[in-house]
Amino acid sequence: MLAREFVTGPLAKALAILPDPMDTPKARLMVTAICLQESGLVHRRQMGNGPARGFPQFELGTRQTRGGVWGVYLHDASRFWLDRLCASRGVQFLPDSIWRALETDDVLAAGVARLLLFTDPKQLPSMDDPDGAWGLYLRTWRPGKPRPETWPANHSVAKLAVTL
Repeated sequence: MLAREFVTGPLAKALAILPDPMDTPKARLMVTAICLQESGLVHRRQMGNGPARGFPQFELGTRQTRGGVWGVYLHDASRFWLDRLCASRGVQFLPDSIWRALETDDVLAAGVARLLLFTDPKQLPSMDDPDGAWGLYLRTWRPGKPRPETWPANHSVAKLAVTL
């Protein structure tokens, strides 16, 4: 999927379900850049049959680690909105059900990605701050293999897709 198609399609639909203040150009840029970084907006299932699902490549995580889907499910800032998102997408409000649906529901995946960003206590970085965006990505996604060399290009493509 092209970045612009993602922004105007699944991401726009997800943000329409969430509260209006969550839909900002900075939020659209971050979610799109992360999806480009994680999957290239190509892979909805982690290559090599890994545990990550959807363009943002969410893992299920665990209740104990509060990572992945479990993290968004348990966090006070996102739990209510995740329940609403799931209801609107016809997905049972349980971490395992959400995680399984991420592979086939791009709107749900985009919404869960926005909600994970919402759990971070810092403000979203400006659209001209790829370094700050990289820091947010590292804090929230905690990637096993971060690939910092691909971030600047992905951030630029996402910014262009959002500002067209």
